[in-house]
Amino acid sequence: MEADALHDLTAAYALDALDEGEEREYEDHLARCPRCREELASLGEAAAALAYAAEGPAPSAALRSRILEQARSERPNVVPFRRRATWIATAAAAVAACAALGFGLWAASLSRSLDRERERQASVAAVLGDPAGRRFALSSGHGSLVVGSTGRAVLLVSGLQPAPSGKVYEAWVVQHGSPRPAGTFHSGQTATLLTTPVPDGAKVLVTQERAPGVDQPKGTPLTGAQA
Repeated sequence: MEADALHDLTAAYALDALDEGEEREYEDHLARCPRCREELASLGEAAAALAYAAEGPAPSAALRSRILEQARSERPNVVPFRRRATWIATAAAAVAACAALGFGLWAASLSRSLDRERERQASVAAVLGDPAGRRFALSSGHGSLVVGSTGRAVLLVSGLQPAPSGKVYEAWVVQHGSPRPAGTFHSGQTATLLTTPVPDGAKVLVTQERAPGVDQPKGTPLTGAQA
């Protein structure tokens, strides 16, 4: 049977509507097809919900007799449900495991982001609290540049408008006429830890560039200071 046709048998399998040959072929396919296992798990949940649905009207005595007679005549063709229930439970467990794995990966990513932010804040505090650090006023009264004794620096910016959509503010450390990117920020009120050390005599400039940042400055310097 073609793979596309086997995909279409999921609902019939969940309802025990396949003959023995179709069931074996579908179960072989199910062992290799994550899509069908996921669909089977969802159908299993739907079937469980139907079990608790409102009770319908009772059948008439004549209808009940006909159904029982038909069931007795079909009894030799009944296939045990245990394998099907096992497949549904296995598929549901696989979906739950995937969801748990996804949540675990998200939590790990969030934890790493929080760790990086804590490290950044600690580095900013270390530079600002360095007793040997030096402070230089930015031009146009837009804040100050603080350079620690190790050359690490923090740019304290104020009075700039937030960067427009699709743009960022980018800091540059310029030495001997050669600018090096030193970090980006969006807010006009921020303390940015520069990613490039600031040696004596170097200039620090701020430009507005295309997000997420560029390798060489394209915009006109908006503010800056010389260490």
